[in-house]
Amino acid sequence: MFPTALSEHWKGLLLTAIGGLALSMDIPLVRLGDGDIWSILGVRSAATVVATLVILGAMRLVSGKWPVLVPGRPGLIAGLLYGLSSLTFVLAVFNTATANVVFIVAFNPMFGALLSWIFLKEKPPAATLIAMLFMILGVGLIVSGGLSSGHVFGDAMALLSALILAAAITVGRASRRQMGFVPLLAAILPAVLGLTQALPSGLSIAHPGWILFNGAIVMPVAFWCLATGPRYLSAPEVGMFYLLETVLAPIWVWLIFAETPVTTTLVGGGILTATIAVHSLWMARRKSARQVS
Repeated sequence: MFPTALSEHWKGLLLTAIGGLALSMDIPLVRLGDGDIWSILGVRSAATVVATLVILGAMRLVSGKWPVLVPGRPGLIAGLLYGLSSLTFVLAVFNTATANVVFIVAFNPMFGALLSWIFLKEKPPAATLIAMLFMILGVGLIVSGGLSSGHVFGDAMALLSALILAAAITVGRASRRQMGFVPLLAAILPAVLGLTQALPSGLSIAHPGWILFNGAIVMPVAFWCLATGPRYLSAPEVGMFYLLETVLAPIWVWLIFAETPVTTTLVGGGILTATIAVHSLWMARRKSARQVS
């Protein structure tokens, strides 16, 4: 039988893996919706809020009590960060290529390692520092492609999204509290912003069913799993599972829309993907060895 600490680690791995897989469908579903940025941001986020309220109501009926929604000040801070990340992410999707977005957002675990080092005093091992250098090289190649193609703003929003997500994960890690519903309720912020901007001229979404499915089902699963993961894993480990989106989202987009990334994006993304994969395997083996011993 597994030791408790080790079994909890595997529980964290399973949760974050499910979250990363669900998250990989986000960009393809946004693209399938075919609408303007504010309409999609508002409807997608509002659907997430409504689905969350339904889930909370069902849990209240079954258990007779409300689950932890926003655990104090850390929950409020994390919620604000998750809300901002939704805005910057959608801005990135609409202003640069899909591959650029997911490859740059994959820098998230390295931001997580840096923030954990600065604020939680969790000094990253030498292997993580080496991985950071390779990832900086990969992101540099992708951004250089954005400079030549005029996608600077979109690439910058993707990088900002990675930083904000890493900060939210770090807050959750520091608090050690239940944060599963925080990013879901935080969708109120982008919902209000998006609908406020879109409604005066009317919502413009060609296929709203994809956006409703994304907001009501896919995003709640992804956010809840990825927000719960830090209870069992370190911030850099949770961030590693964004690799699933990095690998799968461009594949979905290529299959659906025949959008082929440019060479610099593929090279930079390949460096990022390989670095994260090797580092993730090394971290998992290292932690497992420590728990067993």
